[in-house]
Amino acid sequence: MNKVAPRLLPFLSWWPLRGADLRADLIAGITVALVLIPQSMAYAQLAGMPAYYGLYAAFLPGMVAAMWGSSAHLATGPVAVVALLTASALAPLAASGSVQFIVLAVALALLVGLIQLALGVFRLGVVVSFLSHPVIVGFTNAAAIIIALSQVNKLFGISIGRSEHFLQDVWGMLQQVGDTHLPTLMMGLGACVIMLGMKRYTPRLPNVLVAVVLATLVSWATGYERNSSSRIDYLMDGQVRLLADEFMRTEARIAQLRTHISQHSAELQQFRRQGENSQRVAAVRYEIELLQLELSNAEQESRKNNRSLRRFVFEQVPAHDGIAPRLYLRGQVPAGERSDGYRWRIGKVKDGELKLIGGGEVVGSIPSGLPELSVPVLHWSDVGTLLSSALVIALVGFMEAISIAKAMAARTRQRIDPNQELIGQGLANIVGSFSQAFPVSGSFSRSAVNLNSGGRSGMSSVFASLLVLSTLLFLTPLLYHLPQAVLAAIIIMAVLGLVNLSAMRHAWQVHRHDGIAASVTFVATLAFAPHLDNGILLGAAIAIGLFLYRTMQPRVARLGRHADGTLRDVKVYPEMPTSAAIVPVRFDGQLYFANVGYFEDAVLEAVADKPRASHVLVVGNGINNLDASGEQVVRALHQRLRANGVRLVFSGLKKQVLDVMRRTGLLDEIGADSFYPDEDRALTAICDWLGEAGGTDPFHPDRKPSGQ
Repeated sequence: MNKVAPRLLPFLSWWPLRGADLRADLIAGITVALVLIPQSMAYAQLAGMPAYYGLYAAFLPGMVAAMWGSSAHLATGPVAVVALLTASALAPLAASGSVQFIVLAVALALLVGLIQLALGVFRLGVVVSFLSHPVIVGFTNAAAIIIALSQVNKLFGISIGRSEHFLQDVWGMLQQVGDTHLPTLMMGLGACVIMLGMKRYTPRLPNVLVAVVLATLVSWATGYERNSSSRIDYLMDGQVRLLADEFMRTEARIAQLRTHISQHSAELQQFRRQGENSQRVAAVRYEIELLQLELSNAEQESRKNNRSLRRFVFEQVPAHDGIAPRLYLRGQVPAGERSDGYRWRIGKVKDGELKLIGGGEVVGSIPSGLPELSVPVLHWSDVGTLLSSALVIALVGFMEAISIAKAMAARTRQRIDPNQELIGQGLANIVGSFSQAFPVSGSFSRSAVNLNSGGRSGMSSVFASLLVLSTLLFLTPLLYHLPQAVLAAIIIMAVLGLVNLSAMRHAWQVHRHDGIAASVTFVATLAFAPHLDNGILLGAAIAIGLFLYRTMQPRVARLGRHADGTLRDVKVYPEMPTSAAIVPVRFDGQLYFANVGYFEDAVLEAVADKPRASHVLVVGNGINNLDASGEQVVRALHQRLRANGVRLVFSGLKKQVLDVMRRTGLLDEIGADSFYPDEDRALTAICDWLGEAGGTDPFHPDRKPSGQ
């Protein structure tokens, strides 16, 4: 029981809490919360969720991860990369911020948590090794650039829709730079200046919070937000009116199709419970598939029309003399008419009504109170759709969290258990999904704040979560006027530190294959955006493929006698003497099915170059594994060489390799006298077998090499 309790309830190690530790954790928790609250709202929007869902994701997950993880300083909650992965996974399935999008994001958090929890319970934390460091470096750099670019339109006050090609969206945004909303740009740049200046001159103060407070006050005092409403009938351009009508009809059709799919799904479940015949079940399933295909086409058409509508800029002529207000495309107001002086964009179309945006965008109304606790809605069809994205987010999120935890532990000398950390992260996402949260992970910036503020245990994260709770209960009205441009500035400033191109250059310096993996991941992530999971999966596949390629053709060195008496690679030291009777080779790698053919060819080629050779010495210090294919090839090689009067000798083989040979009888077949613990003893034995000629052989250990 003493061994089980720390794993089931690791937070018990905090107790008893001393007064000094509790005060330190309280101060650190408050400091972290001051950064966490504005950041979490910004990252929620990056994930495609309403801003206040960031507070939901910052509430329970951070507390649970601290209580069931192994790190005393890891701060868990919304983070940029995981938020972007969430948005990219769900963008093809539902409109950002819609009810369906939120339902899928919560379901995704549950899947991510279940995957992480399973990996932790079964102690499979090593699985993150499939995402190598060069792949993560390439992905992180590309993701940081994508995150920053995805926020630029909010910084400029330009409304753009999202498409299947992120780079196309960026180009579309650049074409609209002339429509920049100057108050929005000033608000965003002002926030950047405040954060940069305070970070340099007053680093101890929460620069993000100060920027948020000042910007919110300015927004409230100046009437920064300006919204209005109109009707489709008041659009004076016929093409725009037709487009708005088409968008509205498509949205109505989407709602109708989703209702039909839900009804058919319920009918299908009822048939299964009642044990209906497979023919009726198959018919309903076929009907659902047809409806889902039509829904997919309708959603794609809706996104296309929405992007087109958002590009239009209007001028409004107010109602006068009994004439209704009219909306003209900018620059097309008839002579003699006067507009209200503002530029308007269409924010939303519903039931013939238009929501118009004419000023800067703000966070808006945030529901007060705690998130509704409910079981996430997760259908089997959703599992199939979201599983690959959930796996990528689970691995990337955990790798980010464990890297941060280890970096913190290096400074505090705390022991980190990766599997326990997986359990903590998994439970955080699972519990978060029950409280309307999207996927979360560890944050480097907030973890550093936690450590530098004097946090001593996970209680600091508990205190931070309680402060988020207080915000949800009492402070949400104060956030209404927070400009969206400031949230965009927060994200951009946070991710700029993730861009580290020197790390990619370092990967090239370490090994060409590492550089290729990092570069391919970087380019693929940018090219596949917004589907980032495709980029990292391709990078992981490339890295694994290059690793297999390296192991398929490991280094096989032909050896000569160096002046210091050791055997070394003749390619490096071509002046070294070699023997006509002895062919020593060194194999640097495991002998398994993928490279045994390469090993056999290398040995036979070396023998063919020495037609008078009578002995082959395999220096096996680098062979750490031997599988069935390797054993079979070694046996065949021995038989082939023996038939040609050549003896096969091994030196330096490891215990696990000798055990395989012993169990299969290969050691007895080759002969126990052909195995030696090191190359010197092997060469002594070979020279004894050679008799008088062995004494003059340059490989004889007792013979002084020439030049000494």
